[in-house]
Amino acid sequence: MASTLAESTDPYCLRSGEAAELLRGHPWRRFVALGDSVVEGSCEPTPGYPDVQWADRIASELDAARPGLAYLNLGRSGLRAHQVRAEQLAPALAFAPDLALVVCGGNDAFRPAYDADAVDAELTAMINALRDVGADVVTVGMFDVSYSPAVPEALRAGLRERMRRLSARTAKLAERLGTVHVHLTDHPLTTDPTLYSTDGRHGSGRSDAIATAETLRRLHSHLAGAGS
Repeated sequence: MASTLAESTDPYCLRSGEAAELLRGHPWRRFVALGDSVVEGSCEPTPGYPDVQWADRIASELDAARPGLAYLNLGRSGLRAHQVRAEQLAPALAFAPDLALVVCGGNDAFRPAYDADAVDAELTAMINALRDVGADVVTVGMFDVSYSPAVPEALRAGLRERMRRLSARTAKLAERLGTVHVHLTDHPLTTDPTLYSTDGRHGSGRSDAIATAETLRRLHSHLAGAGS
């Protein structure tokens, strides 16, 4: 479902010049993104919003604020958490990042047999390994896709419970392991149909623009806290 807004008028998106202010003086030089289709970039284009996908947009804003950023996006559609770790952690560590985005578990939670403990273990292993090489790690509780109009009514309740369980458990991991956590699941617009694509699994250009704004604001808060 299309939004009647555009990024420039959307109250939940970045204002003109805001990204530069939020990221002014940031220290990051090497940014790696690990995950599934959310990281690879699968949002549905939305008129009035950038076609640049979420992780790529973060990299672009980081580079604009401090030119010369090295960026590696390892995301690949369809991967479950154990596959992300098996396929992407080694090249991510070899890249020697100082900032890492880790987003996975959604494909696990889409399944009724979602094993929350197993996903937690995979996330923990990736976060610890990345932090051990000196990277700040960004984790995310994603928008609740069970509110997508494309999700059949009969599947909504089960999917909502699993997606919210994944989000809550990721937030607890983030607190315990010290990540920069972006919590989108309870965003004021999470029930808004304009945030979701017509495939019932991914977001829209609007959701990626909002996620970008929230991520940059959390990075700014992290930097402010580190300097206090």
